[in-house]
Amino acid sequence: MRRAYIMVAPNGARRGRSDHPALPVTLPQIVATAVACAGAGADALHLHVRDAEGRHSLDPGRYIETLAELSRAVPDLRVQITTEAAGLFDVATQLDCLTRVRPDWASISIREIARDPARASAIYGTCAAQGTQVQHILYDSADIALLRDWRARSVVAAGQTSVLFVLGRYTAGQVAAPLDLEEFLDAAPDMRDWMVCAFGPHEHECLLAAARRGGDLRVGFENSLTDCFDRQHADNAASVRALRAALEKQIG
Repeated sequence: MRRAYIMVAPNGARRGRSDHPALPVTLPQIVATAVACAGAGADALHLHVRDAEGRHSLDPGRYIETLAELSRAVPDLRVQITTEAAGLFDVATQLDCLTRVRPDWASISIREIARDPARASAIYGTCAAQGTQVQHILYDSADIALLRDWRARSVVAAGQTSVLFVLGRYTAGQVAAPLDLEEFLDAAPDMRDWMVCAFGPHEHECLLAAARRGGDLRVGFENSLTDCFDRQHADNAASVRALRAALEKQIG
């Protein structure tokens, strides 16, 4: 089995320091977390920035500043920005963020863009024109069907094939299980560039199952704060380190 690619998602849009004291919110905290996670075996970081009150933000200036600091502190760690609306931002704001930040890599929820289908071609076309790699966020088979439709109609640009299968986001209690992966793989057998994240205490077990099937992995406090015994990870780096160790054991 190949060495799995690990992206760490250290904070997300909704959790804060009250949920875990090591969840990074400020710029220094995000940078320190990135350095620690790179040392623990992460290959990439999924970036959310926050405003002055700690709330989820798509502010281009904050993104540009944070990307610059991360490039200085961890130049070998690839960074993906989120365009997540989180119930706060419309598609026009998401497009403005992409246009002004011009990131190398961005995650885009297809169901969020479907709120404003008239702007969908502009979203994906802008990314293609400026060289931003897109990772499509998919929550279920309906999202997969929508992506297929938009590809067929050239709404999604050629080459924008990377996807993230999200396990457990809309289940009771947001608790994923390894078998949840089968729905996605059954619905998308032709999708080769795929990654998995999983909500809840079985996060690592889901990711190990994905690695066995050849997928890339996203781990971190955006999706789970605890292990399968409901024990909190000390920090994001501890979760990355534990996952990397489990992968090595699985290979061995």
